[in-house]
Amino acid sequence: MPTVLPASRPIPGTGPIDSSPISLTPAPGDDLDPIWKAVVPETRARGNDIHLPISLAYAERLCDCFPEADRLLVRVAIQLHDTGWGRVDEDRILSEGFAGDWRKAAIRFEHERQGCVIAREVLPPLGYADDFVAEVCAIIDGHDTRQEARSLEDALVRDADRLWRFDHAGIALAAGWFRMDPATYTDRLAAEIIPELLTAPAITMATAALDRSRDLLKTAVLR
Repeated sequence: MPTVLPASRPIPGTGPIDSSPISLTPAPGDDLDPIWKAVVPETRARGNDIHLPISLAYAERLCDCFPEADRLLVRVAIQLHDTGWGRVDEDRILSEGFAGDWRKAAIRFEHERQGCVIAREVLPPLGYADDFVAEVCAIIDGHDTRQEARSLEDALVRDADRLWRFDHAGIALAAGWFRMDPATYTDRLAAEIIPELLTAPAITMATAALDRSRDLLKTAVLR
C-alpha cells in the first residue's frame, strides 16, 4: 500500500545510503524476471534496456533508505514506468519528447498512458492483484508530467528515474537525446535535476555519481 508522503523536503531517510557506483549493486533476485520477459519489446525503445535496469538498481538502494516504503510497489512501478515509449511513434520520441518545452510534450503524456496499458496487460496474468496494478498505474501516470508526488513510493520512483542520468551510462545516452555534449549535460544535471530530487538520499547518490562521471569524462577540459 502507498505510504503517506512526509512533509519535509528533501525527505530524510532512516536507512543506510549507498553512494558507490551503481554497477556494484545490480538489482538482486529474479522475482521480477517474469515481468522483464513480458516487456522485452518495450525495452528496445529509447534505450529502455539500459535505463530501466539501472533505475531499478537505484530504486532498490532508495528502498534500503526508506524501509517503511512498499518495496514491491516501488520496484514494479520503476520497472514499467517508461515501457510506454515502446508503444508510441519512435520518430517522435526525440523530436518532441526531448526538444523545446519537452516536459509538456503531448508524447510524454502518451507514453505515460501507454505505460499504464502495458501494466494492466502484463501484471494480472502474472498473479498481481487488481488493487496493486492500480497503485502501479497511479505512479506511472504522471511520473514525467505531474509536478507533485502523491506518496513516498511515488517519490522514490521519481528519484530513481532521475538518478540513472548521473551514471556515466545514463550520461552517454541522455546527452545525445538532448543534443548536448557531456560537459553541458552534466552542468544541466547539477543545475536542474538535482534540485528536482525529492529525497535526501537521492541527492547524496546523485552528487557522488555526478562527481565521478565528470572526472571520468574529463568534462572540466572537454567543453
